[in-house]
Amino acid sequence: MSGHSKWHNIQGRKNAQDAKRGKIFQKLSREIYMAAKSGDPDPANNAALRLVMDKARAANMPKDNIKRAIDKASGAGGANYEEITYEGYAPGGVAVLVNALTDNKNRTATSVRVAITRNGGSMGSAGSVSYLFDRKGYIVIDRSTTDADEDQMLEDLMEAGADDLRTSDDAYEIYTDPKEFSAVRDALEAKGYQLANASLTMIPKNTVPVPEDKKEQFEHMIDQLEDDDDVSEVYTAAAEEDE
Repeated sequence: MSGHSKWHNIQGRKNAQDAKRGKIFQKLSREIYMAAKSGDPDPANNAALRLVMDKARAANMPKDNIKRAIDKASGAGGANYEEITYEGYAPGGVAVLVNALTDNKNRTATSVRVAITRNGGSMGSAGSVSYLFDRKGYIVIDRSTTDADEDQMLEDLMEAGADDLRTSDDAYEIYTDPKEFSAVRDALEAKGYQLANASLTMIPKNTVPVPEDKKEQFEHMIDQLEDDDDVSEVYTAAAEEDE
């Protein structure tokens, strides 16, 4: 069950993302607000809130920032955010999904459309590309933080109820059914594993390479989308460089 490393690609973008830490915290604050607003502001009774709080902690978001976002959601007034998914095609015909959290749908739709179409892509209708992705739980364990070999990891994952394991030189990447994600995460933490990442994500069923002459446009489109304050996640069916 080895394969190309999604984690390697994430780490490859880490330096650029670190430079945008303020924007990342702002986006996480909105996600925390949305999760707390739509459910119980107590994370003990709100799985969605626990999930985004874990994500915030993994990004080293200060506890005070997390608390302010929850307090804002549980108080009166404030902005009303809405979750929206945009679908389309990146340069070279690569499927792209953009998740946004916004208090102004017109502003966000315009920004996403400009980022995609001005970089050689095109917008799609609802459902036009989402069927090309599977919703999965995604967990990463840095191999430098554990003595477990692949056999031990497989045994622990089977016991925890995970679906798949992909190994690379620097990480174990674990995929789960989204309904089993929390149980698998908790089981691994109970066994003492340190999780470098734990989140729900969209995994392309098949990947396609970005044409060489489209790579610069593709990267610029991704950067422009990720720079947008309203955009929370960007998923594509682009093949990794080492595939």
